[in-house]
Amino acid sequence: MEIQEGAFKAILVTTGRKSGKEHAVEIRVVFHKNKFYFSRRNPDSDWLKNALYNPNVKIKYQGDTILGTALLVNDKELCKKISQMKYSDKRSEESRIVLQVSPCE
Repeated sequence: MEIQEGAFKAILVTTGRKSGKEHAVEIRVVFHKNKFYFSRRNPDSDWLKNALYNPNVKIKYQGDTILGTALLVNDKELCKKISQMKYSDKRSEESRIVLQVSPCE
């Protein structure tokens, strides 16, 4: 599957850190340099907490399921780049928590 660089909506599937059940959320994602990036202004979302607790995630996009490994991005420049790719308005300048998902080979 060929994915275009840029921002689009996809479904992120995490495993609940308490329930152990799959939790799916449709969310805007940035695809950049063969990795997926999900971001939030605050750390309170279940999908973020779940992915940090159990980094084995799935991304559903255009009928395909991509298995991946999630980790928090600590590079401030990369976080800024992802926000700019994700938003074209003033939100692009907001500080965000960014989760990187690397597809499994």
